[in-house]
Amino acid sequence: MRISVIIATKDRAEYLDRALESLGKQIGAPSFEVVVVDNGSTDATPQVVERARTQHAFEVVYVFEERPNRGAARNRGIAVASGYLAAFCDDDVYAPPGWLAAHDAAHDSGKLIVNGPIINVPSYHERPKPVLANYSRAVLCTCNVSMPKAALRASGGFDEQFHLYGWEDTELGVRLRRTGLRSKFAWDAYIWHIKPAGEATLESEMRKALEKARMAVRFVQKDPSLRVRTATGAHPVNLLRAKVLEPLLPLYAGAATDTRLPSAVRALARSQLLDGIYTVELARALHSQA
Repeated sequence: MRISVIIATKDRAEYLDRALESLGKQIGAPSFEVVVVDNGSTDATPQVVERARTQHAFEVVYVFEERPNRGAARNRGIAVASGYLAAFCDDDVYAPPGWLAAHDAAHDSGKLIVNGPIINVPSYHERPKPVLANYSRAVLCTCNVSMPKAALRASGGFDEQFHLYGWEDTELGVRLRRTGLRSKFAWDAYIWHIKPAGEATLESEMRKALEKARMAVRFVQKDPSLRVRTATGAHPVNLLRAKVLEPLLPLYAGAATDTRLPSAVRALARSQLLDGIYTVELARALHSQA
């Protein structure tokens, strides 16, 4: 088996069904399997997986991990994967026909972490090609990445102490880089990330911002290097912003939800609000750990 595609999912059966559909349409792909890690779903996820086994030629492995932990779920997937390469994608993606072939071709030399463009689209009908804006310097992003499975296992996999949203994939990428793996960005290995307008509520995005700030503290405690502090914003210049941003948060929140304002103004206020929440919570959490 050349590639194991690992998808961690929870209560997103309809999205998962479409992701599996896209993998069934791969052209020129090497031998591959799909490992679906059900992270505590209560919807029709098991039925979607069972149906995929009868509809598609590739092997589908189903694993259940009840703990609500992305790292734990992906580690379960790594543990049962049989491929030489482990590829990760999210359940809300649609892979172009050449996605797996492109990842395979990118691993032409040495031990690599291969990331591809992630193209956010509002629906399954939108299928643009990648542009310069889709380039990313991320070391490892589990929405679209592949690497040798042996290197993952040797590293210990994802740190399950990152039990909230954010940073667990970046932290793993930093560790893998230190073992000698190099990062490579493969333009042909792009994937469409389905993000319908209005699906992400402001409340859910605010919760993610808080959780990401708290996990940034975990990251910095584990690796206080300048690179990590810069990536997470845990450096003096950014932390000074917290004092300025905190009294502005109610203003941003009001503007972000005021339907009388133009949509562009609301979007800008929303962006500023989420950035402010992250920065303020990061400063608070770092201070409490000092």
